[in-house]
Amino acid sequence: MTSEERREQRYQRRKAARLEKKRSAIGRYDDFERVASLDSLYEAAKEASKGVDWKASVQRYNSLLLFNISKTRAELIAGKDIRRGFICFDICERGKLRHIKSVHFSERVVQKSFCKNVLYPTFTHSLIYDNGASQQGKGTQFALNRLTAQLRRHFRKYGREGGILLIDFSDYFGSVAHEPLFEIYERTFHDPRVIALGKSFISAFGDNGLGLGSETSQINAVMLPNRADHYAKEVLRLHGYDRYMDDTAAIHHNIEYLEECLEKLRVIYSELGIVVNERKTKIVDLKHGFTFLKTHFYITDTGRIIKKPCRESVTRERRKLKKQAHLVETGVLTFDEVRRSYASWRGSMSHRDAYRTVQSMDRLFNRLFIDQWKGGPQP
Repeated sequence: MTSEERREQRYQRRKAARLEKKRSAIGRYDDFERVASLDSLYEAAKEASKGVDWKASVQRYNSLLLFNISKTRAELIAGKDIRRGFICFDICERGKLRHIKSVHFSERVVQKSFCKNVLYPTFTHSLIYDNGASQQGKGTQFALNRLTAQLRRHFRKYGREGGILLIDFSDYFGSVAHEPLFEIYERTFHDPRVIALGKSFISAFGDNGLGLGSETSQINAVMLPNRADHYAKEVLRLHGYDRYMDDTAAIHHNIEYLEECLEKLRVIYSELGIVVNERKTKIVDLKHGFTFLKTHFYITDTGRIIKKPCRESVTRERRKLKKQAHLVETGVLTFDEVRRSYASWRGSMSHRDAYRTVQSMDRLFNRLFIDQWKGGPQP
């Protein structure tokens, strides 16, 4: 036996050991009974009721909770279709019209149990650390902090040399292809009932796309580009790489190399059925500053990372306060509701370099609300 053959055998043994370790870590979640058990459905119903227990549909379901979850378990064990269709409506978020497909509460309970006991612990096990969307302990601030740390590390090595690749997906939820997700389910799980249930939630939205308002859609959307994330980290060696749902940022000291990386990532995106938004996808020189997750980043000559809110966010908040002032006058909103809303926005600004912006907004808030009630509560 040659040295190359012995080396190959050692590699195969290590590869098999890693695969076995991975299966033992997530294999216990590949069990349909974890979803359909009465304990799981009861806990899922309690969690799904949080924040919406004032709704009549939720109160009706909870009034006969034990009967309803027993009925749901029987349907799941019998292999019946537990989908109940959608409640469709539109909302306007930051000036963008979004079509919501909300599931009925009885189906939401099953989705909650499916995500908590199967999907979330299995899918998040394979995600890269710098994927910050829809995961416990992470979020927008986590993604911004990680990007800040990576920019500092880049500056220590290369200064402001290089650029950042910003990738955005076009109509991500509305254009997601189903076949790549089906392949992920078949590759990840072995229990046929788990695979069938997961596919049924996806195919409910038609031939393609994932509807907003479904919990399974969130974790599926986080998981789909995972192969591209690992390729960028492990093959392209883009250590300064972050993804938050459909927004991606990758740092490198060679701008030409970033162009090559983008072309290679396009191939994977195409295989996954993901459409790249050409208007928002670009490579920016680090000396010029860039915007990621509604935050504008600057790197100074001394290496300081300055994070400022984008102008659109500030303008939107000013307009929102003026409209809320009118709603308070007409009695549609109370001052306490407006105060809590403004305090939330103000708290988000505390993580950015926005001292003057906050002071200016405080003056507007006081002029619209506080000046009318002298000695009233401050935000």
